[in-house]
Amino acid sequence: MNLDKILMNVQKPARYIGTEYGSIHKNLSDVYIRFAFCFPDVYEVGMSHLGMKILYHLLNEQPDIFCERVFAPWDDMETQMREEKIKLFSLETRSEVSDFDFVGFTLQYEMSYSNIINMLDLAKIPLLSKDRGEEFPLVCAGGPCAYNPEPLADFIDFFMMGEGEAVIVEIMDLYREHKKSGGTKKDFLRKLLSVEGVYVPCFYDVSYNDDGTISSFEPNTPLAPRKIKKRIMADLDKTYFPETMIVPFMETVHDRITLELFRGCIRGCRFCQAGMIYRPVRERSPKRLVELAKKLIENTGYEEMSMSSLSTSDYSQLSELTEGLLMLTEPKKINLSLPSLRIDSFSLDLMRKVQKVRKSGLTFAPEAGTQRMRDVINKGVTEEDLMRSCDLAFRGGYGGCKLYFMIGLPTETTEDIYGIADLAKKVVSVYFDVPKEIRNKNFKLTVSASSFVPKAFTPFQWEAQDTKESLIKKQNLLKESITDKKISFNWHDSSLSVLEGVFARGDRKLCKVLKRAQELGAKFDSWHEFYNPEIWEQAFLDTGIEPDFYNHRKREYDEILPWDHVDVGVSKDFLIRESERARQGLITENCRTKCAGCGITKAFGGDFCV
Repeated sequence: MNLDKILMNVQKPARYIGTEYGSIHKNLSDVYIRFAFCFPDVYEVGMSHLGMKILYHLLNEQPDIFCERVFAPWDDMETQMREEKIKLFSLETRSEVSDFDFVGFTLQYEMSYSNIINMLDLAKIPLLSKDRGEEFPLVCAGGPCAYNPEPLADFIDFFMMGEGEAVIVEIMDLYREHKKSGGTKKDFLRKLLSVEGVYVPCFYDVSYNDDGTISSFEPNTPLAPRKIKKRIMADLDKTYFPETMIVPFMETVHDRITLELFRGCIRGCRFCQAGMIYRPVRERSPKRLVELAKKLIENTGYEEMSMSSLSTSDYSQLSELTEGLLMLTEPKKINLSLPSLRIDSFSLDLMRKVQKVRKSGLTFAPEAGTQRMRDVINKGVTEEDLMRSCDLAFRGGYGGCKLYFMIGLPTETTEDIYGIADLAKKVVSVYFDVPKEIRNKNFKLTVSASSFVPKAFTPFQWEAQDTKESLIKKQNLLKESITDKKISFNWHDSSLSVLEGVFARGDRKLCKVLKRAQELGAKFDSWHEFYNPEIWEQAFLDTGIEPDFYNHRKREYDEILPWDHVDVGVSKDFLIRESERARQGLITENCRTKCAGCGITKAFGGDFCV
């Protein structure tokens, strides 16, 4: 492989050289199973992903398994690789990906799907599962987007539903025995049907009605379960977490220690897929988290630590934890970052604690501009909460903050759009109400408005998504309403959000579109430098598939959805109840206040919901 030569011709060669501090290297003669962990985005994005760090070290702690990392090469590198006929390779040994036993993709966002197809093509691995012979690796996938696996069903041999630590070693153990005893890929896939949480698409058949909706989704073998139930780790204190992490040579998106406090969320925001699919709530104890933090500081040398969760301020022992962590971080001048704070839980005391080393950025997510709209989405916070929090922040020395909103939410009106601008103006007023002598002189308020995308396993999974034209109109209304120069406004590409909506609730027919789009040059669709809506328009035309069917159409509750064969533990009855409560503008209290009967305890047992 003439890699050293081409690295001289690309930007950021550190993306491709491996050998970082903390990376793992094994003698291939001692290895029985080789796993290529593929992140379908560029290195600095993938190396910021906690799930990859966990599974990389977990697999490599098995003596006869070697997990190596693979990332999507940037355009300049891909051009060089294709010209020099270099196949996609791993970082640790620079081995061709086609030489591995498993090629595993993590599905973090739908707009990475074209990169998955492109990476298989770069590896010279046949794209379709049915075309891959015994000489090619098994291709698998997991992650949040795997909960609707159908848009990738033709490409992926099997999907892992739920938390990787719960299932991946079990799969490797099964494969080890299979490899020793011999047998075909199909034999192994058939054995996987006995593993809870594994979905093998080739053992299921889909039929469609004349209007394009699904008429039936049936197993084609008696061994295949009708429902694939996700896997979880019940006790996070006993769940594997690495005590060291790879330290890249270059800056990454999240260049710091990531400490996972808990999984799940008590809040039940109706737009939020993560809040539903990651249930039940499970916490690590402060004692265990401090132990991990100490080891990670010693083993990485990072100068920042971030506490990770869906809603950090909902961690039940946050005060005790921050005290313990600050005893570690303050003497070493390590910054402690507290993201995912809810605006109704923000406190001056907590703010002062975490900014002792240096101030981190401050972000709040009201999500909607009016109380009516916040009640529809079950956000559970008020304008007063936001104003009180901002007042505390500005009096505590912060010079501004970021506010996150969504447009295109169900039942949204023009008044709700104007409400976003009004709320931003009120935050500016709160800043100027703070006495000059104590407020930060460098004030800046950033307002970001993303476009709502309905997702599977949420109360809004049946809703129609706004059209591109409607979203652009709302963006323009908001831009015209924000006139204060102290407020900067950011928004998302509406056509990209519409495309995301197609794949978020898509079926197997979209596999044809993905394949055609990659042939036309689609890749890195989440990057504005590469996203080309004309490619996708052509791909839909060439395959005869109408994208509006997937996103601009309201579903009935009794329609068979492409993901109905997956069981995340949250019942459809609960989602329907929440959908109806949204229409009525009724709030559902958080799980710690009152159980809403989502079904998760029935599904998994135990006292999770406390």
